[in-house]
Amino acid sequence: MAEKKDALMLARKAIYALEDKKAKDIKVIDISEVSVLADYFIIASGRNSTQIQTLSDAVIKALGEEGVTTKQVEGYQNAQWVLLDFGDLIVHIFDEENRLFYDLERIWLDGKQINPEEL
Repeated sequence: MAEKKDALMLARKAIYALEDKKAKDIKVIDISEVSVLADYFIIASGRNSTQIQTLSDAVIKALGEEGVTTKQVEGYQNAQWVLLDFGDLIVHIFDEENRLFYDLERIWLDGKQINPEEL
């Protein structure tokens, strides 16, 4: 895994890309102390499948410009919950219904919530 500061820089880039495409309710969770999956989760919502795909594309492009490629992409075709795995950073982009249903913020309560504006 990359250094934590590198993952933080990637998280910032991903957040900028999400904000630029008008993602809703962006949350960042530092899970580095509670999981080996990644250092950070970013969770965001889109209004419909087209916007969710646009948000996903924007994050992939922004991090690609930093030389980082996705290790795995899940859910892009249906675009109800897209998971973008960049190793130390995992980005989840949901529609409203699935975000409420899966409630990752509750599942990862042991992680540290970080205000995206503080990054």
